[in-house]
Amino acid sequence: MIKKYGVFDIIGPIMIGPSSSHTAGAAKLGKIARGIAGDEPRKVKFYLHGSFSKTYKGHGTDRALVAGILGMNPDDDRLRESLRIAKEKGMEISFSEKDLGDVHPNTVNIEMTMNDGHVVSVTGSSIGGGAVQISKIDEEDIQFSGNYPTLLISQRDVPGVVANITKLLYDAEVNIAYMSLFRSQRGKDATMIFELDQNIDEKILGELERVECVDHVRFVPLSSNIINYPISQK
Repeated sequence: MIKKYGVFDIIGPIMIGPSSSHTAGAAKLGKIARGIAGDEPRKVKFYLHGSFSKTYKGHGTDRALVAGILGMNPDDDRLRESLRIAKEKGMEISFSEKDLGDVHPNTVNIEMTMNDGHVVSVTGSSIGGGAVQISKIDEEDIQFSGNYPTLLISQRDVPGVVANITKLLYDAEVNIAYMSLFRSQRGKDATMIFELDQNIDEKILGELERVECVDHVRFVPLSSNIINYPISQK
């Protein structure tokens, strides 16, 4: 079998730090987690699994994760000073080892306490070459790469919701690169994930939040400007 190589297998990502998995990937995980939370947290606990837990100081994984939480990209020169910057902002940071189960060795659970006291938990893995995989938000198992602007919609699993959402995106000329749906049980809560070819604006997000049986809308763009719509049950 002939193995196919991508450009990042050869030259790697543009980054600060010695390791694409432990620094570039870690920074990306932190930034995605901040995007999912919707704002900068006041306190963050990093639970490090496997290889992450053993080498995080030597490889700069701690600084990279915090840099991502602060909204920095993997190639940001300030990444080296991220722990100091977080401290100056008054952000509480802690790192501890934890067995997260049957997951990739470079996995972290990021538990963020927001200014209003609510907690957002994101679990993800750095899978090599700066690529990552998000596997859990709070207690819900999901899967997306973070390589695209990502729309996450929590909904009730009833007929017509998927059709209404995709029609709205079609009418807005938003192209879907990948789409997946996760549910715990038929007729109960479900999560739709759309990885898009472009960022979408507040007008579209506002229309999405008004779709019947949609409970919560999050949008994680490729920029650091995060739009988050927590809405009540209809």
